[in-house]
Amino acid sequence: MIPTLEWTPAGVNFLDQTKLPHEETYVLATDYKQVATVIRDMITRGAMAIGVSGAMGVAIGIQNSTATTLPALDAEVAEICAHLAATRPTAVNLFWGIDRVRALYTQLAAANTPIAEIKTAVVALAREMYDEDIANCKQLGANGADLLPQEGTILTHCNAGALAACGYGSALGVIRAAVERGHKIDVLADETRPYLQGARLTAWELMKDNIPTTVLCDNMAAYLMGKGRIQACIVGADRIAANGDTANKIGTYGVAILAKEFGIPFYVAAPWATIDVNTAHGGLIPIEQRDRREVTPAKYITAIITERGVLRAPFTESIRAIAEDLVPVASL
Repeated sequence: MIPTLEWTPAGVNFLDQTKLPHEETYVLATDYKQVATVIRDMITRGAMAIGVSGAMGVAIGIQNSTATTLPALDAEVAEICAHLAATRPTAVNLFWGIDRVRALYTQLAAANTPIAEIKTAVVALAREMYDEDIANCKQLGANGADLLPQEGTILTHCNAGALAACGYGSALGVIRAAVERGHKIDVLADETRPYLQGARLTAWELMKDNIPTTVLCDNMAAYLMGKGRIQACIVGADRIAANGDTANKIGTYGVAILAKEFGIPFYVAAPWATIDVNTAHGGLIPIEQRDRREVTPAKYITAIITERGVLRAPFTESIRAIAEDLVPVASL
């Protein structure tokens, strides 16, 4: 398992993904501001990893607090959460991670729980979320594996692998699960400009797993699809609106349109936390203009694969159906 991030007694240790594939080095964040810098500067990246990083940022901020009263700690927690939330506006998992730890803090503070006990509890939750992410990715992979061909070539864009999560990955998790079941698959990894996550990260990951991989220029997909070289496309997501519109790395929209034109299934793999039921459609998703992300309309997506099941069109209804089933545990 690639150690993307890890809670340690000294702080949160992050694999520096800006240095891959040439150098495997780590950055230790010892306070919440350093965690925010790691997220903002893409030292760690990927919706799932960002969500857990945000949770750990809140936890380490509370753990390091010198507040002696709950009102003082309340003010600190508000500042910690606001600082972390400002780092990556598109990735809804970030707000999910922050809000989940903050909700526990609010619950414990309302019960006048001693500050020392609050610190222990929020750290325990952040570490639990790390384990949950890996388990969710493995379940997501199992749900999606049989959607991929028994034999053929899969195109992916950006990196939605173990490096984008706490382990295993979403889009690459589905590929890993299919290979584990005996599918004979090779992968075309779009280079993914401008940060080259496909060339630097996806190819590096898959080579470590001995899954045949070829780095593809971003503008070659149409030619290869037209030649029948690609049997399926699968990508991750930063945020999925309630109607299925999906925000992911720039270039994803174009791949989805091409797949539709050539009759190739286009799958989105993401944990349930990436689905924002409070955002009606993709036009309402805040887009990070810094790195030119785009939105892929739901009409181009064959299915959305989550750990809670495979969602199909009409996505507004399939997403609502699962969301309604989750109402009793909405605060978790």
